[in-house]
Amino acid sequence: MIQHISSRHNPRVKEALRLRDARCRRQAGRFVIDGAREVLRAIAGDVEILEAFLCEPLLGGDEARRAADELAAHAGVAQTVTVEIFDKLSYGNRADGVLAVARTPTRSLAQLSLPPAPLVAVIEGIEKPGNVGAVLRSADGAGLDAVVVADPRTDLFNPNAIRASLGTVFRANVCTATTEETVAWLKRLDVPALAARPDAERLYTAADFRQGAAIVLGSEAQGLSARWSGPGVAGIRLPMHGVADSLNVSAAAAVLFYEAQRQRSQSPRGAR
Repeated sequence: MIQHISSRHNPRVKEALRLRDARCRRQAGRFVIDGAREVLRAIAGDVEILEAFLCEPLLGGDEARRAADELAAHAGVAQTVTVEIFDKLSYGNRADGVLAVARTPTRSLAQLSLPPAPLVAVIEGIEKPGNVGAVLRSADGAGLDAVVVADPRTDLFNPNAIRASLGTVFRANVCTATTEETVAWLKRLDVPALAARPDAERLYTAADFRQGAAIVLGSEAQGLSARWSGPGVAGIRLPMHGVADSLNVSAAAAVLFYEAQRQRSQSPRGAR
């Protein structure tokens, strides 16, 4: 049975609002999913939906209606709310009329399933959730086999990361790990690491992605940690012809991901 909430002071509304804070999300093991596309991709990714807030006047399209139906079927608790309450709960200026509270997934390196000669992205210490989400979106578009968010400095399920990823953060091939765990994991799998560095000698087009590789990118402020300078790691760079010495990490990621797939599509070794 779907209940209706008309008071901003309702305990469920207050609890959902608390999840705007990263510390509260960590303590509760819960986070908020806002938007029809993101909700549908979370459900497709087997994310556990605990609670749904639906606003009938804002359900303006087929996707929003489908998301509302899926939430009503999957959520432990579903309730309708007024436009005023939904505006308070939602993020940004896009209101699809569907919002969910979900249990935070715990995905590890051990749960990743990789094909032979995999193409993996590793992003280390990236601080801005929008950049994390944009890298995940590019990795999904380019067909990478996995993305490892190493030593994250932002919440993977920050609303801005979810939205910037277009919900691809919910795919089963995305996980978090420490840098030490990631380096050891790549070594066990015998996957070479290609670390994006502005001072590297080799251009990215000269790197060989065809036999499997991990494309490693760091934050714009700090770059990559020293752990990515050891054996089994090769530096690559993008040419910079202006006054800036580097691209935004999400832009650099997209260039590298699509170059890797270009090479692999032209070689039997990269055929998938």
